[in-house]
Amino acid sequence: MESSRQPATPTGVAVPTTDEQVWKAGKLEPMPIRRLPDAPPSVHILGPTVFLVALGVGMGESYMWPRLVLLFGPEIRWLFLIGVTLQAVVMLEMARYAMATGESIFFGAARVFKPLMWFFFVAAILVYIWPGHLSAGAAAFEKITGIPWVITACTGLVLVGIVFSLAKVIYSLLENVLSILIGTLVIGTAVVAAMVGSWADLSSTISGMFAFGYLPSEALSPTWFPVIVGSIAFAGPSGMQQMWYTLHLRDSGAGMGAHIPKIRGLRHAGDEEDMPARGFMFDTSDAEEMRKWKGWRRWVTFDAFLLFWGITMLVTVSFTVLAQAAARNSPDVRDLILAGDREASLNAMSESFASAGSAVLGGVFLGFIALIGLNATLGLFDSFSRGQADMSYHFVRGAKKFGMSKLYAGFLWGVIVFGILILLFGPADGPAAILDTLAFLSTFAMGAYCVTLLLVNNRMLPKPIRPKIWTNLIIGFGAVFYLGMLLYSLLAYGVVL
Repeated sequence: MESSRQPATPTGVAVPTTDEQVWKAGKLEPMPIRRLPDAPPSVHILGPTVFLVALGVGMGESYMWPRLVLLFGPEIRWLFLIGVTLQAVVMLEMARYAMATGESIFFGAARVFKPLMWFFFVAAILVYIWPGHLSAGAAAFEKITGIPWVITACTGLVLVGIVFSLAKVIYSLLENVLSILIGTLVIGTAVVAAMVGSWADLSSTISGMFAFGYLPSEALSPTWFPVIVGSIAFAGPSGMQQMWYTLHLRDSGAGMGAHIPKIRGLRHAGDEEDMPARGFMFDTSDAEEMRKWKGWRRWVTFDAFLLFWGITMLVTVSFTVLAQAAARNSPDVRDLILAGDREASLNAMSESFASAGSAVLGGVFLGFIALIGLNATLGLFDSFSRGQADMSYHFVRGAKKFGMSKLYAGFLWGVIVFGILILLFGPADGPAAILDTLAFLSTFAMGAYCVTLLLVNNRMLPKPIRPKIWTNLIIGFGAVFYLGMLLYSLLAYGVVL
């Protein structure tokens, strides 16, 4: 392969070595040129997007946005539409770098500027050590069984650690488990909504998505504006979850990720293959390679808009219908929420579901909330451990001697132990307070990753596979949108939490 066939740019250039052609990007080790594997069919059901769906169909859709609907009406959902659509585009851009190189976006950030990568390493620890999703799900489980939510949450954390430690290949286990959970949640919430809602509820839910600019005066307060900011971040997968998606793409063998070994559980760490010190690049001047690249882009575009956007929107529509039914059945729920009752919205929706048949149905609804908490925790804890292990393995001196699987296990059990300590002795006032804190902190990380995406994809990739101008404009809007809301909250209200 001739090196002159690769495009040259100020920050990335294909250069010859004694043995092979490489793509040089940034100051880190160049990427050897390899063949791009053939893309699978565009239309599919399972794949790495199941992780984003699992993380996206979480407490934002089932708890935070229904609470806002109870307070401000379904018209507030125009902000959700912007949030989840923006995240679909972000997903495509995260996939661009991961599939082209087999590297995570964290590695791409290090190619631009190593301190940028370390910022995300620290941000992940500050944001994702809080067990918000599982604790909120445990609170719902307490209402069913009477078992204190702290006990259930701590037990759940330990079980998550044991399951991941025993798995032979982490990715395969997660894909199978999360696919079952997501299918149950999507079908279950649709059935719930159909039982308790009305056609008028569905109509106002859909029209509310297009009430652009609607923002009642109560929303512009020190109490609720930060919650709205956090809820927008929770419209789909929040914080760094999109960045972790690049690791799931790699582990699934998407694009050049086919050349990277998979992460194994601690019990099978001895079977781990050697992890390469960098990713790989394909020849972007080869017509056949570009044909395969376009196939991979069609594959991930189907993931982004049909699976991720579509499933997330379907679930949130179901919960919004349920919230409106709850407002009719519990007229005092709005006053209770305004008075500081953090669990009032869940209680009202449970009672609304029970009104469709019997008290048993209310327990079924709470069971769905508990399932969502477990579902999100499985994805979050795996992703956090995967991301921290990836950065440590490649950029912490001496870390490679432990291997990726042992580093993964170390971060997994570290966050589990910390989570248990927070649940038992932490400062947060109950599950909802932990969740609100997690949501708002996530917004800052999301603004930062939009800036990182612009730098990585436009400087570290060959010109033929860089993003189009319209894509850059959308990602740039995302950076201004997320960081601007945080800044406004600080300047206007003097609060960020």
